[in-house]
Amino acid sequence: MDTSLTAKTALITGGSLGLGLAMAKHFYGAGANVAILARRPEPLVEAAAEIAAQDGEGEVAYFPCDVTDPSAVIATHKAVVERFGPVDILVNNAGQSAAKPFTQITDAEWQADLDLKLMAAVRLTRLVWPAMQEQKWGRVINLLNVYAKTPDANTAPTSISRAAGMALTKVLSAEGAADNILVNALLIGFLESDQIRRRHVASGSNDSLEDFIAKAGERLPMGRMGRAEECADLALFLASERGSYITGCAINMDGGLSKVV
Repeated sequence: MDTSLTAKTALITGGSLGLGLAMAKHFYGAGANVAILARRPEPLVEAAAEIAAQDGEGEVAYFPCDVTDPSAVIATHKAVVERFGPVDILVNNAGQSAAKPFTQITDAEWQADLDLKLMAAVRLTRLVWPAMQEQKWGRVINLLNVYAKTPDANTAPTSISRAAGMALTKVLSAEGAADNILVNALLIGFLESDQIRRRHVASGSNDSLEDFIAKAGERLPMGRMGRAEECADLALFLASERGSYITGCAINMDGGLSKVV
């Protein structure tokens, strides 16, 4: 299956670790120029070197950026365009789990979560949108989680901001369709990730990381956690011409975890 992204430019937030890094590798391997964003420079440097070590026709560049800072987002977008030209593919992947009982969440925590998971996507999409409209081609992929569809107790503020991200996906898909700008969301379940590694350390478990991951995955319908590369496969499909008639979808990538389609 041809999923070439030759001559395309992809911008990926949260691109230095985990799922963001996996997507960056896939896009680079498909021929794209890849711009990865994250707050900390050190992981970005390592990630860029790891990506560039693969075979690829494009280039990779990293841009330290706090996506909750509107001025930093504007400056970073400008730097990416100066380096590669207009952004063809935007992946809004920045985010982290934030969940606890509703009455314990402060206003500041609500605002921080919305700034990171919703407003960062709003601002970056607004910046790349005009060029996508002009060239009549664009892809926006929003990384959310299954709680966007099936919120549960003690899942705020994440479940709320992710549900807003799903609504944003649908609105943008309707507005972008006429200009061949396709907008979709991936709703992630449980992945083998850096977050799981941190949980392993915090738990003080005597199990190895591999055993800890295996036990955590046993309660899932498929009996295992997902891998970042599996989600990156779908993201690559959606970014390529192979996904040219798919827009406005919130696709579960959860091994059957969600109770709704």
